[in-house]
Amino acid sequence: MLELENVSKAYAGKRAVHQLSLQIRAGEIFGLLGPNGAGKSTSCALITGLLAPDSGSVCIAGTDPRQHTVRRRIGLAPQKLALYERLSARANLQFFASLYGITGLSGNEAVGQALAQVGLTERAEDPVSTFSGGMLRRLNLAGALVHNPDLLLLDEPTAGVDPQSRSRLFDTVLALKAAGKTVIYTTHYMEEAERLCDRVAILDNGRLLALDTVPALLRQYGGASEIVLRNGHGQRQISTTDPLATLRELLATDTSADLLEVRPPTLESAFLNLTGKHLRD
Repeated sequence: MLELENVSKAYAGKRAVHQLSLQIRAGEIFGLLGPNGAGKSTSCALITGLLAPDSGSVCIAGTDPRQHTVRRRIGLAPQKLALYERLSARANLQFFASLYGITGLSGNEAVGQALAQVGLTERAEDPVSTFSGGMLRRLNLAGALVHNPDLLLLDEPTAGVDPQSRSRLFDTVLALKAAGKTVIYTTHYMEEAERLCDRVAILDNGRLLALDTVPALLRQYGGASEIVLRNGHGQRQISTTDPLATLRELLATDTSADLLEVRPPTLESAFLNLTGKHLRD
């Protein structure tokens, strides 16, 4: 569905993306992770054709995304909300649909379907200014869905939303995958990538550091597991690369434990081992 080959982009001499190469398959949820300034948003702008690369190539189904026929196949839900607060949810989506020539009965059907996908049918006639943060994020996603694109780019889609809206957004993303859509998902939240993404790319300073499935990234970069042992004397933590053997040894030698807990490597620990930075830097 999407291929980037040795793509680079700089602003005023400052490198944002450097020789980035990716191949994203049709029908997968692909995670883009990295600290602020890693190049995620610039990569999204290059993929959608909003920016031209300084070097390298971007192709969607073999064609440059700056071609208008290709842009019709792309849906973008930007991190910064792209909504008109004085209009109703329905009027916002009708406007977005009209940009793609979807009007009349077809437009009404497309808008109704997009509202249903994000669970906002009952609030369709309400002005956007009355919406909660979670509802705004869901409507922002609906704007990316209304023209039924093949490729969706979701840039920090759950930023600042409540748990219920986050769960609804997850369900929507998984339903899009089930419908055969390709989703590029950028996030600061490791647990979201672990839950949703088929493969994950970790970027830093515009470079690709690692790309694989979450289990493979954990095996290669996650580091040791931790075993927490708690008894009447307090608590201690033991790092181990073989938690099962360590547990057997502890159970054989220490009968005073009130709690034994295994904490396996996480995607965040893999991220830190790769970049040396906390994800929210």
